[in-house]
Amino acid sequence: MARVLNVLLPGREKLAFVADFAAWLARGTALPERTPGYLSALAEQFRWPGGPLPAAALIRQAVAGDAGDARWLCADPAWVQAELNGARLLGCGNLAVSPTDAVAMVQALRETFAEHGMNLHVGDPQHWQLSVPVDLPLPAFPEPEDALGADFFTQLPQGEEGRRWRALLNEAQVVLHHLPENAARVRDGLPPVNSVWLWGAGTLPAWVECGQGRIYSDDLLVWALGQKANVDVQSRSVFSARARVGDEPVAFTLLDLQDVQPSLFDRSWWPLLRERLDAGHELRLSFADGHRVVLRKRHRLRFWRTP
Repeated sequence: MARVLNVLLPGREKLAFVADFAAWLARGTALPERTPGYLSALAEQFRWPGGPLPAAALIRQAVAGDAGDARWLCADPAWVQAELNGARLLGCGNLAVSPTDAVAMVQALRETFAEHGMNLHVGDPQHWQLSVPVDLPLPAFPEPEDALGADFFTQLPQGEEGRRWRALLNEAQVVLHHLPENAARVRDGLPPVNSVWLWGAGTLPAWVECGQGRIYSDDLLVWALGQKANVDVQSRSVFSARARVGDEPVAFTLLDLQDVQPSLFDRSWWPLLRERLDAGHELRLSFADGHRVVLRKRHRLRFWRTP
């Protein structure tokens, strides 16, 4: 039985220095370009009833099991850096917030959101969720991958529709700024959690489908999607261990390396992927820049193709 390994990767420019990998890419078969972005790549692997991915509801169900019929927003802890002419979003989720600090911060913010009929929850210390009344109009909120590194204020909902949300985030920033937990984080060399980023609105979908037999990822959203689709999800470290002891027991596997550090990819992950190629597995690579490539063992014969 043919083995297919789907791999989610950062943009090609981050991995271009890995010479052997670049040579294989040149010999591979390019597929039609797709919309750039991590969530776009996930949408190629998962199906749900329709509309934007309701990330908040899926994550809430995965971490707490109480998403129900409520409408949810991700309210992830964020780091905003002030600049001469504005501010920039430098971090969203995965800010090494301890469970104790997450509880304290959410507790401090709860009244701010409650005044607007919303309820803020700690799901995972790095990912918080906000339950929102179903009749409350929601503007479009950029996804973290689009907002990170961008001017903070230009990413906020604009116009009269966004006024409520701009004011709400401003109130939240004032509360967070005065918390002793943030002062301690700065003393410890960690970035402050001085805002939240809202995104991923929606209700829990009735179903999620996935064509993979197993998923390896360290991303909470991928775990939430896999659980809803009833697919076995494991951490990436399990993939590394399994690759060393034998063959993958399923025909279709998804490996999520979208946030891998280039040096680690060169040192650890590409050798494992190369072993899969040499064993006759097909690699289907999805890059964050929208590029798609299929690699097969026989492509090594395309020696005339060079990077």
